[in-house]
Amino acid sequence: MTTLLLSLLLVLAQTALPAALPVVRPLPAPLSVARWWDPPPTPYAAGHRGVDLAAPVGAELRAVAAGRVHHAGPVAGRGVLSLALPNGLRTTYEPVRPLVTEGEEVSAGQVVAVLTEGSHCPAPCLHWGLLSGEVYLNPLALLARPTPRLLPDPRPDGAVSGPVGAAGAGLSPGRPAGRWPGPSP
Repeated sequence: MTTLLLSLLLVLAQTALPAALPVVRPLPAPLSVARWWDPPPTPYAAGHRGVDLAAPVGAELRAVAAGRVHHAGPVAGRGVLSLALPNGLRTTYEPVRPLVTEGEEVSAGQVVAVLTEGSHCPAPCLHWGLLSGEVYLNPLALLARPTPRLLPDPRPDGAVSGPVGAAGAGLSPGRPAGRWPGPSP
């Protein structure tokens, strides 16, 4: 039991995001997620270490935050762009034609690459990744989540019928499948 608890705490500590940065979407809104982040159970197991965002070939890709170009060039036959952010995170984009060079400083929202063919998706997509050291994180965690809104209580007396959290007791319907609104660029 102690080992399980320590393992859980270690995983949580490794996946916590550093201090927030002003961020923008890598593509115009709304983002259409073709494949969600699906981390592997162990570092070398199969999994999906990023998200795939549907976009046409030629789409302009923006730096999600200010930073420095860590890598801009081919990796395993595909164009890859990696940006080092000031909070210690690194974000990656592929397959791309970089418009910036290694070591260059970029600002949040700056067009840094163009989407090219050669993705692993059935239709064109951007594979967007996020790392803290060697640990992959969900890149959507960088984007601000929609502000929660409480639904008005339709009953005049405000009485709750049923347990807290029951349908109709103020739960929101959640995000539409495949969409992630995030903040405005």
